[in-house]
Amino acid sequence: MSSRADQLQAFLDRTPFARFVGMKVDIEGDNLIARLPFQEMFIGNRAINALHGGATGAFLEMTAISQLYLQSDLQRLPKTINLTIDYLRSAKGGEDLYAHAIVHKLGRRMASVRAEAWQGDKDKPVTALQAHFLVSEEG
Repeated sequence: MSSRADQLQAFLDRTPFARFVGMKVDIEGDNLIARLPFQEMFIGNRAINALHGGATGAFLEMTAISQLYLQSDLQRLPKTINLTIDYLRSAKGGEDLYAHAIVHKLGRRMASVRAEAWQGDKDKPVTALQAHFLVSEEG
């Protein structure tokens, strides 16, 4: 694992949300695949055995932040400016959730990142996120 990857894992280990949900990452170069191990507490609708949208959305936001952190030389964590989440299909209970993110633009002040989550088939995402982050407060 690279120094940057070690720093990312240390960040995740210190982040209450990532630690609470058991978020894991596998890193290859500048890319990561995040994993949210299934837990019963993530079920949002027991009638259809679907994960809660808040759990999947927060997981995608953390994935986007993690990819941005891994791929840049940020000295502090980015702040979320805005995000849009598209719930494409139900994420089923009993299965882990996986995600990856792509940094579309990394400027001096702002970054644009897209993330997608899936179960089983990477080509059939269950949730997608588009987010903008403040990466520097300097003018």
